[in-house]
Amino acid sequence: MIGLIAATAAGRRAAAELAAAWPGRTTAYDGPVADAVRAAFAECEQLVCFLATGATVRLVAPLLAGKAADPGVVCVDEGRRFAVALLGGHGGGANALAGEVAGVLGGQPVVTTATDATGVPGLDTLGLPVEGAVAAVSRAILDGSPVRLAADRPYPLPALPPCVRADAPADAPVLRISDTVAAPGGSPAAVLRPASLVVGVGASRGVPAEEVYDLVMAALTDAGLSAASVAQLSTVDAKADEAGILAAARRLGVPVVTHPAEVLAAVEVPNPSAAPLAAVGTPSVAEAAALTDAPGGELLVPKRRSSPGGRAAMCTVAVARRAVRGRLALVGLGPGARDLLTPRARAELRRASVVVGLDQYVDQIRDLLRPGTRVEESGLGAEEERARSAVRLARAGLAVALIGSGDAGVYAMASPALAEAGDDIDVVGVPGVTAALAAAALLGAPLGHDHVSISLSDLHTPWEVIERRVRAAAEADLVVTFYNPRSRGRHWQLPKALDLLAAHRTPDTPVGVAHGVSRPDEWHTVTTLAALDVATVDMTTVVTVGNTATRRVGGRMVTPRGYRWQQ
Repeated sequence: MIGLIAATAAGRRAAAELAAAWPGRTTAYDGPVADAVRAAFAECEQLVCFLATGATVRLVAPLLAGKAADPGVVCVDEGRRFAVALLGGHGGGANALAGEVAGVLGGQPVVTTATDATGVPGLDTLGLPVEGAVAAVSRAILDGSPVRLAADRPYPLPALPPCVRADAPADAPVLRISDTVAAPGGSPAAVLRPASLVVGVGASRGVPAEEVYDLVMAALTDAGLSAASVAQLSTVDAKADEAGILAAARRLGVPVVTHPAEVLAAVEVPNPSAAPLAAVGTPSVAEAAALTDAPGGELLVPKRRSSPGGRAAMCTVAVARRAVRGRLALVGLGPGARDLLTPRARAELRRASVVVGLDQYVDQIRDLLRPGTRVEESGLGAEEERARSAVRLARAGLAVALIGSGDAGVYAMASPALAEAGDDIDVVGVPGVTAALAAAALLGAPLGHDHVSISLSDLHTPWEVIERRVRAAAEADLVVTFYNPRSRGRHWQLPKALDLLAAHRTPDTPVGVAHGVSRPDEWHTVTTLAALDVATVDMTTVVTVGNTATRRVGGRMVTPRGYRWQQ
């Protein structure tokens, strides 16, 4: 919850705008400002104070408990010019909140965190718990000093700055990425903890929480593994409500995941037993559950029992390490203009350590990439090679962004990439503004009813197939948007497609032509099927042909939706 504190009428008006923009996310604190700040600081994850920064500092200073516990605080000035991230930039989310507040109120976010100001990812923003000498290693990264990267496996992290490398001098500060516990060295070290460990738990009814927790911790400690890398406790469905397991998981700060006995029974394990088979229907709970939730991984700690004094053991645990799963983001860049690149696409470009794409598309977004981002670019005609490369890099455990214009799933790179990818990588689709939609916005509302997009390029699709689709669209009276309509080597396909449509449309059917949409050479016009000059059309043009209901209104194309009140 975001607490809103204001002292003036202008501040209260701005707070009301935030509350209206974010229903359910905010609560306003009234009364004396000092009391309101104290209450919000104790009850909310974040605060927006419509106060001077100096006043806010004096009010929150006595309340500060520590970087990990304090909420994020943003200050907004009386004129709404600035949203200042005052406290908890990363951990409290104040930096991101300042951007959101500025977006709603029309101001400018002010972020002074060194990593954000320089474009260097903060160690606490990489999506993994971090511990150790975080300040010292962060300072070295900001200074551009060598930092030795010691990762036990590749992980799908954002790009790290070039100064962070595996071959840095032995005495350089260290950035470790590992689920193991290492002896302290001579150099300061910060450690990122991936959520790579699954602890399988078997237990008798009524097992004490302390017995479960102690056994988990002993198993991890003896194997040299970090509890911060435990992703979950896994067990059989019959133990879904076992209070001791649930309490131990809460203490560890992880969820409990359960599986049917028949699923666990199908898992081959090194130490099956008759006791769980008789009790819950599977010869293994701890080992089988750990391996089930670590597909492709390895069993690090075989089943071990608790050893309470004076009675029989009531708990077993096993630990498995998950295989690293790379990340492939399929990112649509939109039609070209920077303001039509979605915030989610921007975030994914910053999230990637490798960007793969057509050279001209890479040039569009190169300035948005983090320092140290690896770029693999190639020219026209290398689509399959780019798709295979992106999947291969993701399978190596990296965070990859495969980029394309418009939407990645529309005549772009998503389909060849997903044809190569299996279920061994994580795939994220990032929608983009397509050429058809961007052109339609210029032309009016040509897509107001059923419509279809057809590419006229016969480089990958036989013309016979394309012609059959155009005929079907003509007979079905669909609005048609033609992609790739005409090039120097393909000049006859568009006239042929228009002739096919003309057999089912009148000569005065509206046709929209949009060239270079959102780019410096953009132009568009609305003409008719009979008057269209195909010589004005090239590969950077979208042609939209209306259906029999489409008409011109005020120089724009309109395809009625068919609302009864319009009839």
